[in-house]
Amino acid sequence: MSNSLQEELLIRQTVERWAVWRDAGDWERFASVWHPDGVMMATWFQGHYKDFIRVTQEGWKKGVSILHFLGGSAVDINGDRAISQTKMTISQRGDVEGVLCDVVCTGRFYDFMVKHEGEWKVLHRQPIYEKDRIDPLDPAAVLKLDQDALAKMPAGYRHLAYIQTRIGYNVKMDMPMLTGPEVDDLYRRGRNWLAGGDGEFPKF
Repeated sequence: MSNSLQEELLIRQTVERWAVWRDAGDWERFASVWHPDGVMMATWFQGHYKDFIRVTQEGWKKGVSILHFLGGSAVDINGDRAISQTKMTISQRGDVEGVLCDVVCTGRFYDFMVKHEGEWKVLHRQPIYEKDRIDPLDPAAVLKLDQDALAKMPAGYRHLAYIQTRIGYNVKMDMPMLTGPEVDDLYRRGRNWLAGGDGEFPKF
């Protein structure tokens, strides 16, 4: 096996561990995939990974259910830095206007990865939200959404933002989507950082 392929597999292993250990609530091992300065960007949270663990635990106690499924990946490596993109689906279950629903959002995890003490760690995770949908668990249920509120949500994660705002989260409305200036800027930052420059990471 070539060294580059081995490094790609190790990065993929880190990404997969993130999803499995986070969704299982294995917080000690979940913390191990992060760089000490690691930051999570999500629709409903942006900040240090330790705070992400804390607020996720708080959400679980309130019945918030968000799970992740992974697809294919592509990795670009330059020395001890890498950009990893992984196809993913976010699935959130909850009450929407009195109807129990699953909201499914498809996109990519765009990860700034760095070697720290000999192991690949997540330094900065920025999801890209491509499209989503909402499905009542009971196919006979009648779901009536507030169309004016829905229309104000970003197209790539419209239904996800809808359910999250309804349960009290302050949703970030300018996240990268399939196209647009936000994702173009993310790609620019990724190229610059991979080449040894500044990733222009937000400060928390």
